[in-house]
Amino acid sequence: MQKNRVFDRARRKHLVLTPEEGVRRRILAFLASRVDEKLIAQEYPVDVNGQPQRADIVVFDTAARPLMLVECKAPGVKITRATLAQAHRYNSVLGARYVMLTNGTDHFLYELAPDGNYLTLGEFPELRVKN
Repeated sequence: MQKNRVFDRARRKHLVLTPEEGVRRRILAFLASRVDEKLIAQEYPVDVNGQPQRADIVVFDTAARPLMLVECKAPGVKITRATLAQAHRYNSVLGARYVMLTNGTDHFLYELAPDGNYLTLGEFPELRVKN
């Protein structure tokens, strides 16, 4: 039986449409309505303590600095402290100003404060991309 597939224009290949991939597709569409698609990367490589990892989505500013890190989970997968810890590990390398955790239903947004702590945001930030 052929699994549902979706064509990813950015990566120029067909992907199996898993539940997590469905969440990623919706978040990518949402982000593309706010920033230039060229500033959005998927499956972005992150080296965490010598271990290769991949961030689901990273939004960059026009100077190619990470602006937002997005960690996607499948619907029904609870967003837990472990999910937040995973995103923090990635962001300790990337240094993005914003972090978003989502399972397509529950969305958690954080801003990295100058003191290194994360502040919970009540709404999606305006992503200002600058040179």
